[in-house]
Amino acid sequence: LRSLVGSDVYKRQLQSFINLFVMGVENSPASNILEQRLKNLNNFFTYALYENTCRSLFEKHKLNFSLLLTVKILQGGNLIDQSEWRYFLTGPTGDVTIPPNPTRWVSENAWPDMYNQIHGMDHLEVFKGFEKHFMEKPDEFKNIFDSPDAHKEPLPEPWNTKFNEFQKIIALKCIRADKVIPAVQDWISLKMGHEFIVSPQFDLTKCFKDSSVTIPLIFILSPGSDPVSDILKFAEDMGMGKKTESISLGQGQGEKAAKLIREAANKGGWVLLQNCHLAQTWMLDLEKLCEEFNEGNHKDFRLWLTSMPTPYFPISVLQNGVKMSLEPPQGLRSNLLRSYANIDDRDLEDCKKSDAYRKLLFGFCLFHAIIQDRRKFGPIGWNIPYEFTNEDLYVCKKQLKLLLDEYEDIPYKVLNYLGSEINYGGRVTDDKDVRLITTLIKTYICSDALNDNYKYSESGIYFSPVVGSQVDYINYIQQLPLNPAPEAFGLHDNAQISTAQNETRVLLETLLSIQPRSKTGSGKSREDILIEIADNLEQKTPQLFDIDEVYKQYPTSYEESMNTVLVQEVIRYNKLIEVMITSLANVKKALKGLVVMSEELSHLANSLYDNQVPKMWADKGFLCLKPLSSWMNDFLERIQFMSDWIKNGTPVFFWVSRFFFPQAFITGTLQNYARKYKIAIDTLSFRFDIIDNLSLHDIQELKQKPADGCYIYGMYLEGARWDSNLHTLAPSRPKELYTDVPLLHLVPEVNRVPPTTGIYNCPLYKVLSRAGTLSTTGHSTNFVMFVELKSEDNEDKWIKAGVAMFLALRY
Repeated sequence: LRSLVGSDVYKRQLQSFINLFVMGVENSPASNILEQRLKNLNNFFTYALYENTCRSLFEKHKLNFSLLLTVKILQGGNLIDQSEWRYFLTGPTGDVTIPPNPTRWVSENAWPDMYNQIHGMDHLEVFKGFEKHFMEKPDEFKNIFDSPDAHKEPLPEPWNTKFNEFQKIIALKCIRADKVIPAVQDWISLKMGHEFIVSPQFDLTKCFKDSSVTIPLIFILSPGSDPVSDILKFAEDMGMGKKTESISLGQGQGEKAAKLIREAANKGGWVLLQNCHLAQTWMLDLEKLCEEFNEGNHKDFRLWLTSMPTPYFPISVLQNGVKMSLEPPQGLRSNLLRSYANIDDRDLEDCKKSDAYRKLLFGFCLFHAIIQDRRKFGPIGWNIPYEFTNEDLYVCKKQLKLLLDEYEDIPYKVLNYLGSEINYGGRVTDDKDVRLITTLIKTYICSDALNDNYKYSESGIYFSPVVGSQVDYINYIQQLPLNPAPEAFGLHDNAQISTAQNETRVLLETLLSIQPRSKTGSGKSREDILIEIADNLEQKTPQLFDIDEVYKQYPTSYEESMNTVLVQEVIRYNKLIEVMITSLANVKKALKGLVVMSEELSHLANSLYDNQVPKMWADKGFLCLKPLSSWMNDFLERIQFMSDWIKNGTPVFFWVSRFFFPQAFITGTLQNYARKYKIAIDTLSFRFDIIDNLSLHDIQELKQKPADGCYIYGMYLEGARWDSNLHTLAPSRPKELYTDVPLLHLVPEVNRVPPTTGIYNCPLYKVLSRAGTLSTTGHSTNFVMFVELKSEDNEDKWIKAGVAMFLALRY
């Protein structure tokens, strides 16, 4: 559990487990029949453990725990195949030649990953023949691919009858990875009961009963949660309202807190210490105070603590305490309801322009909910998941009233600027996110929003309600969908699939990270498997480039900056190859006991076993999100591209995703033009010509470099696609998450004035995570440049849809 959150907040004491077991023995249903009594004990204790643990887990970790608990119980009874469980977590490993796509319904970009999964499955005994069936009769699987409830669709026979429920989930993961989580929930419900996929209702009374004068109650906080009002209300209900002291920790508050605790322990009373994570230096004192607690303390004494997950919170206090997590409501509807629960009719009427105030206040509340809920979509929602707070909305509300009272005409530009650039925008650090938030707010705070039934989204589900009382607004909000469609956020429906796939990936990666490193079900030891993997990778790892020879063939040249780009790239690849050769040799020696297995080599071995790129390689390597098997193939393709360049001369067109540092290549292209025409490089910028009359397979026909600039390919679009017939951006097709970008001609121009209409400035990133950091060169580690793409729609549409280009995908 500790691995789920990255700190000790989930750490539990053996004694708490024993206490829970004793309680189970005492409270489980009695029976004179031994088998029935054991069954009752087992069922009662298992659910008590689930319920007790869940109250301290964040929502995002509860399914992880349910699945882990289910698998551990099945493993105890040898009811799950270890090889299948491992394959479910790690996916395919090793090389595979991708055959032509036999379907008409799987995109060419998605096919390699799907086939990899299917081919890997075929190595498991029960799945033998599945690959052959799929390749020969792919249309028999189309209903699963197309269905909105793919996890409920039967597999073609004989597989539907032959596979058990868990094996069906493995098959589903190949075809529709976005439906793995609902399938896992159904499987847990089947094996354990429906109650194991439902989060237990938070019950403060029950938690309080588990505490004592020596056992504190600890709230694990998440951004936006504030349990103080719940605690104070509970204190009133328990008759302790006047005996409860609260203090927010921070600089200089430690002594006051210690005094309150000692007084309450002697005289009886509750002490609430808020925000323990802000008092790092005082945590040792808190630990000592808790160690002094004994049964001689006043029976009415209780210590309440709140803290964000932090590594310096005292472990002994965590292990001994009753831990609870309380999170703010999730979703658009819940967020809007919470905003209006804090507003009354007096607030709505307290403005000279009452009608405009109510309209624009609803706009701000919906904007607040939208920007928070976009985070669930991952990078397509926000490059960086910002923690916006209710205080941001409160400030906007105050400023809205002030400005409406002060000015005769409503200052929309001022309201937009204050909201997007200052109140909320003060937290936004990524320039693409700044562009997004300034675009989003214009939808909600505008003159059109004063009109009844003004649509905030294309569907018309979210509109500006008629001016009314607080109750009218709450009634409208309660009619909104519980699970809003992506269109409510300006996103394409495919964003829901991307989000579900990411949730599946995170679930499996998290479970994989906490798996024991032991023998698999295949009979081979872990060490034998690791040596096989290391041998395989060692054989594939190429030799170092001969730098001197490359220098000789491609010397530094004033006329050809690409020579310098090539040499720099080769040097970077050599550093990576050197680390790979050395580390693989050393880890094999360590596995055979010839050298000490250092911590660094141990991490390397774990990564190889889990099909993940080792950190020591990633530190020296190119930015990549792929699993190890796909990463290795990508690496070899990059090396081949560089080798072909060295052997055959500067390419006619460049596979831009093969560069370690594509920004240097782009600068080199401008530099060549500047030196050719004796022009200052800082006066140059690119025009972007898309050559969509040639498919990516046909570009080999190009035998000549362009007179100026360069041809590049190897990019993908997310959130939209390029329409080669209309020569413009167009909405994505259903289930087509990523599409190829045609050949692109970068044309340098002097003092170019960029067009302000008819284009979308599309950000180009190296990988799908989008977020990056500034490197020592002043460039982002992820963002490459903006590319102008022709668009017949307003640019705002594509900004809200999170449309971006990438050099590499996850597979």
